[in-house]
This record gives sequence, C-alpha cells and structure tokens, in this order.
Amino acid sequence: MSAYQLDAKLAQQIVARTMQIIDSNVNVMDGRGRIIGSGDDQRLGELHEGALLSISQERIVDIDEGVARHLHGVRPGINLPLRIDGQIVGVVGLTGNPSQLRQYGELVCMTAEMMLEQARLLHMLAQDSRLREELVLNLIRVDELSPALMEWAQRLGIDLNRPRVAAVVEVDSGQLGVDSAMAELQQLQTLLTTPERDNLIAIVSLTEMVVLKPALNSYDRWDPDGHRQRIDHLLSRMTETGRLRVRISLGNFFSGPGSIARSYRTARTTMTVGKQRMPEQRCYFYQDLILPVLLDSLRGGWQAGELVRPLARLKATDGNGLLRRTLASWFHNNVQPTATSKALYIHRNTLEYRLNRISELTGLDLGNFDDRLLLYVALQLDNDQM
Repeated sequence: MSAYQLDAKLAQQIVARTMQIIDSNVNVMDGRGRIIGSGDDQRLGELHEGALLSISQERIVDIDEGVARHLHGVRPGINLPLRIDGQIVGVVGLTGNPSQLRQYGELVCMTAEMMLEQARLLHMLAQDSRLREELVLNLIRVDELSPALMEWAQRLGIDLNRPRVAAVVEVDSGQLGVDSAMAELQQLQTLLTTPERDNLIAIVSLTEMVVLKPALNSYDRWDPDGHRQRIDHLLSRMTETGRLRVRISLGNFFSGPGSIARSYRTARTTMTVGKQRMPEQRCYFYQDLILPVLLDSLRGGWQAGELVRPLARLKATDGNGLLRRTLASWFHNNVQPTATSKALYIHRNTLEYRLNRISELTGLDLGNFDDRLLLYVALQLDNDQM
C-alpha cells in the first residue's frame, strides 16, 4: 500500500466530479475497502467487499446481480483500483450494469486519479512550506548550526552557506483581529516569495514575520542602500494595492557561525527602538540606529540605571524639556555652538547659559569628553525622546 492516505473530503469531491460525467451512483472506498465517499449518503461507512477484491487482486472487478448476492455491502457495478505511483490507495465504484459501465469506468478512474495526484502535490507543497518555515524558526534561534539542521536544509534544497540578512515584518495588532492579521501575513508571505527571490520566510507570531534575505548583491557585496531601496519599494507597492500597513526593520549583516541569529536579534531590536523613537515611520534600518540598538540590551540592568542617573537629575528640574531639547540639538550638531544656536534659533550666549545650567544639574563637565559621552549615552537610553 502507498503511504498516501485518501481522506473522506477528497473522496466526496471525486464523487461529485465523476457523477457529473456519468448518470450513475459513484462510491469511493479507502485502502481498507470502507466507503468514505458516495452519492448515496446511506452507504457511507459500509465495508465494500467488491472493493476488497479489487485491492487484493489489484484489478478491475465486475459485479453482476449473481455475484452481488454473495458479497456484503455490494451492488451490481464495476470497481476500479485507484493508483498513485503504481500503488493502490483506494477504489472507485460505479453502480449499475457492468457491461454498460465499463466504457465509462476508465474515464472516471482517470479523472479520480488526476484529482488524487493534484491533492498529493498540494499536500507535498504545503508540507515543504511548513518544513521550510520550521527551519527558519530554528535558524533565528541558534548560534551554531548542528549537523541535523544542515542535513534538514540540504533535503529542502536550501544553501545555508549563502549569506543572508534578517528583516522583521510586523502587523499593527490593533488594526485587525487575530484571523485577519494572520491572513494578511500569509498574503504578504506570498508577495515576498513570488516571483522567486530566494527569501526564506516564517511567521513568528500572530503579528510578526521574519524574512531571511540574500545579503549580497550581484557583485557579491553587502549593499545596505540596495536593501533600503527594495524595502521602500515594497512598502510603496503595499500602499498602492491597499494592503494592510506594516512596519519593516532590517538588521545588520554578519558572517560566520550564528550570523543569521545575530542578524535577527539586531532586526528585532531595531524594530523595538525604531517604534519608540520614530513611531510615525514604517521602516527602520540598523545602520540608522546602531548605538541605541546596541545599548538596548542594557535596559533593565544596573548599568542602565547608573548611566541615566545624571539625566534623571536633569529631568527632575527640566519640567518643560527645554534643557533636554537643547542638549539633544547640541549633540546632533556635533557640539558646535554656532550650528546649535542656528538650529534652535537662539543667541550663542543663551546656548552657553543653558549648557552651563545642564552641567550644574547633572554634575557633569560638558567640556570633558568622558562626561559628554556619559550624557550622550543617557540620552540614547532615554525612553522619553524629546
């Protein structure tokens, strides 16, 4: 017997299709001879001894009135074995006069076998897709590829030596219900898969999908600007087609053991930091947020508490955020007084006064490089971005 199992749903589809071809009742039996599909609901679940004969003898079995009286659950007709790859997986039976049905029997059998083969191919494709997804979920979690994982990829025809970079796609969970959000992710998965781009894709959660993109361009170079353009183009296409708005973050590219897992972690953190700092944007890139992404792992630890302590003292007095905005602008303009004054539309003396006030409140000397660095890092860790 074949490992393929003929199920009741497909059996009933075969019945419906073939009964459009001939004016006769059609039964479909599984590999054990039990009726699992029929134009006569009363016969479902019955054991069909004519089907058992067809299976055991591996041939077409005609049953006339005389033979039918000696067999259980059998009416006059013809029984034809259904084969996939030469193996019998079931039987299709036509009720009526065998001599009149034989001319239709092979046509019905061929139609049924075509439906079986199509269903099997769809099943194999779905199974392959699930295995690929499961492989991706393993790749983003492990820092070292095991022999079993490498063999798994080889069987799926996936080259793990090809450099890849991770991107995270996130659906706004507040926009849709669970079923709708999952459906949107699946549609997006199809969009990112076809035409063939060699993307490895997996749905991580109800609102998140990871895409492992080929990292190098046609010149075998890492080109982050090229990836940026493709992501911008994808978001534009989604907007034009009216698809659900999503956020996309691109991680850093690494090589060597654990490169995919590290790339995924940077993409995931880039998404988190990007939403905190630029909630109005829909795409974020590691290269634009390197320092805050790297510092994000400190959150919740004692180191972060120590680093933000001077800024906390400033916040306690700077109720309207004026001094913090001044400090952020000063750093943004590379601590250049003239550029900072112009950006804030204030006089240089006003800027100097504010910077001196910041020094007093934080206890840090802004003329000292280490003190400047401490305050800059504190701003990067600050959740209340100005």
